[in-house]
Amino acid sequence: MLKNEASPHISKTTRLPRKRFYRARAHSNPLSDSHFPVPLSPCHVDYCLHYPQLFPSSDQSVNSKIQFADIGCGFGGLLISLSTLFPETLMIGMELRDKVTEYVKERILALRVENPGQYQNVSVVRTNSMKYIPNYFEKGQLSKMFFLFPDPHFKEKNHRRRVISPHLLDEYAYALCIGGIIYTITDVEELGEWMKACLEGHPMFEAVRDEELEADPVVKLLSSATEEGQKVTRNGGQTFQAVYKRVVPSL
Repeated sequence: MLKNEASPHISKTTRLPRKRFYRARAHSNPLSDSHFPVPLSPCHVDYCLHYPQLFPSSDQSVNSKIQFADIGCGFGGLLISLSTLFPETLMIGMELRDKVTEYVKERILALRVENPGQYQNVSVVRTNSMKYIPNYFEKGQLSKMFFLFPDPHFKEKNHRRRVISPHLLDEYAYALCIGGIIYTITDVEELGEWMKACLEGHPMFEAVRDEELEADPVVKLLSSATEEGQKVTRNGGQTFQAVYKRVVPSL
């Protein structure tokens, strides 16, 4: 499809896929049963499929592994920004909605064609991160995890669907290396307080200090790189972020 310039799905000016052909519901139910392939374990993740230029053969040993995971990556804005900011780092977006995942795949492929040698370190997979994080990442593999504008699940009975929760933080702590960072942001104050409280109450996370946040170039992207963040800015909305570091729990 990328070679067919007449395709209505591809912009003639940017040569990137058009979002209007990949629109989906804002969020999906993470507790529903969806059908997609899931690797049996992290060693079964096909790096050749995701990063073909870097890993041309499936039999090739994987020396460098995925370090960044964007959970619920949406249309991939953060991933694309991070790809050029950290060109030597492998990263992946994890998205439950099939049409949105397909858009991000096409976007990455188009960017690779238009920018030879770039965007080879970024990929996306359709999966349910609330269920399958251990299938993709080994203990201490990740250095950064992103949770940008997640579904607030306003009703109290649906709080168990929230992607930041005490029991899910156990899994994220497993996948993150010591010193690894979780970035969260939302425009819903109650959800922001919820995520901060969950992280604050977990023994394996502590808040990143203000001076570290100011020196971290990633923090500036939290509200500007995603479609949702840009929408909040256009509407003059407020955002609430919580950035926490993986630590060794004190005895």
